[in-house]
Amino acid sequence: MERVDVSILGRDYSLACAASEKDALLAAVRQVDQRMLAIKGSGKVASNERIAVMAAIHIANELLTLRAPDGPLSEIAVGDFRGKIEGMNHMLDEILGGAD
Repeated sequence: MERVDVSILGRDYSLACAASEKDALLAAVRQVDQRMLAIKGSGKVASNERIAVMAAIHIANELLTLRAPDGPLSEIAVGDFRGKIEGMNHMLDEILGGAD
């Protein structure tokens, strides 16, 4: 594991990650920092805790509504994949359980 020092909303944090994941981690930190700075800049939210919660909600909402750009799954939101996979696993469990 590699130690990575970052700054989010002016506060320093030390994070650990695999060397192969460092670039992705730094990109995520930049995304969070930019989102938090934008929320702080709006002047509507004052405390850092509330800014962090609002940024997390915005990012989670974007992730859950993200759609694949092309192909057969372009109409399915990322958040819907979990339910579909769980449903398929349940169906397989029923089928395989009946085969015993």
